[in-house]
Amino acid sequence: MDQSQAPLLDALLDYHESDRYGFSPPGHRQGAGADARVLAVLGREPFRDDILATGGLDDRLSRGKYLARAEELMADAVGADAAFFSTCGSSLSVKAAMLAVAGGSDGGLLVARDSHKSIVAGLIFSGVEPRWITPRWDSERHFSHPPSPEQVRQAWEQYPDAAGALIVSPSPYGTCADIAGIAEACHQRNKPLIVDEAWGAHLPFHEDLPTWAMDAGADICVVSVHKMGAGFEQGSVFHLQGDLVDPDRLSSCADLLMTTSPNVMVYAALDGWRRQMVERGRELLATELALVSELRARLAEIPDVVVLHDELLGEEASRDLDITQVLMDISATGTTGYQASDWLRENCRIDLGLSDHRRILATMSFADDKQTADRLVTAMTQWRAAASDFERPPAIQLPSPTELQLQTVQLPRDAFFGPTEMVPAEKAAGRVAAEQITPYPPGIPAVVPGELLNEAIIDYLRSGVSAGMTLPDPADPAVHRFRVVA
Repeated sequence: MDQSQAPLLDALLDYHESDRYGFSPPGHRQGAGADARVLAVLGREPFRDDILATGGLDDRLSRGKYLARAEELMADAVGADAAFFSTCGSSLSVKAAMLAVAGGSDGGLLVARDSHKSIVAGLIFSGVEPRWITPRWDSERHFSHPPSPEQVRQAWEQYPDAAGALIVSPSPYGTCADIAGIAEACHQRNKPLIVDEAWGAHLPFHEDLPTWAMDAGADICVVSVHKMGAGFEQGSVFHLQGDLVDPDRLSSCADLLMTTSPNVMVYAALDGWRRQMVERGRELLATELALVSELRARLAEIPDVVVLHDELLGEEASRDLDITQVLMDISATGTTGYQASDWLRENCRIDLGLSDHRRILATMSFADDKQTADRLVTAMTQWRAAASDFERPPAIQLPSPTELQLQTVQLPRDAFFGPTEMVPAEKAAGRVAAEQITPYPPGIPAVVPGELLNEAIIDYLRSGVSAGMTLPDPADPAVHRFRVVA
């Protein structure tokens, strides 16, 4: 296909040049009705480009096929059979994939327990029973790694009637699974593999990055272009290949969840990013990889900062690592990642991608350059000098790997939607959770509805909040009380 095309962008340009006017939503009329104070901040251009996708950008029957052509070009660019655009983020995309593969199935779905909260939400919506695959656990660093092919094979032996498998790779920390081995384990049973590759939109465009899920044999791959690409927030694409998943069913499941008022700017940015990557992606990513390699070496020279690499790889760890995710262990300073993140934001006007009880993460982009890398090194150097005077944080009571694996005693859907009550933390152990509780970021639930709470998890969450952990989803974010099945 002619990858120099950008059908959605071209259609948007034509809309403006044709002087179209819509007696239809949106009501701001390309900014004419927007408050001057709003325009002073946002500018007029976002409003000019905020038009209806159908009955605006395209006609009422979508005869221009701008979106369909853009999706065909995206699939062609990365070697997939089909691509679907989402303006509701990968949270929608992964739910659509789960519904297409396992919706209505009695056998459930093999799901890596280190999955994002959006996947748990998919379990709640669909009623699908999770057949958990336990991630590999580094007790020394309190860090989980994606499951191995052998673990997936064992899960298939235990749950042979499961409709398919779902894993996350790369993780929010940049660690990657052996997707080819896992895909083989699934395909030996003629079952599809879904890969939540939200952090891997850039992977198809440079050979020195970890292998992209489609190239490794996955059947469905979900990517968040806004994370590692150049799309707007909420811009996501899910890709399909092979014959194990019906493309019409996948499209129908997405349509059930998708907004009927998609943002044309999100669509157009996905279209333009695809063209940019095809034409210049390898060059841009090569420059980024060289910059990141130098940056990692410079950051490692800061006292008590360990830039993680080899520690994350191995037979019992992750198969590969996306080095553009610069993960730093700062536990030797005696302070937490929460403190570092807050200090850097307040004093250096720098926001980090992730922080936890002992780590911080700087997510690099092909848009970064020497100036932004220098800014990060300078900020980290200043933080290290200041950290010596930080108040030592309260200790977090970290559970053991065994204590982390809560027992599932009820379907997530049944626990979430059934009768519930709030109980004090002191009385929550032994009760069935009716909510998910997710330290964020990275957004991996510590508690899933339907799991049996234990003292170790309760102590971990409560001590974590005291030390700076954020819990956005429970009814009581301070976890003095827990929502449980009545």
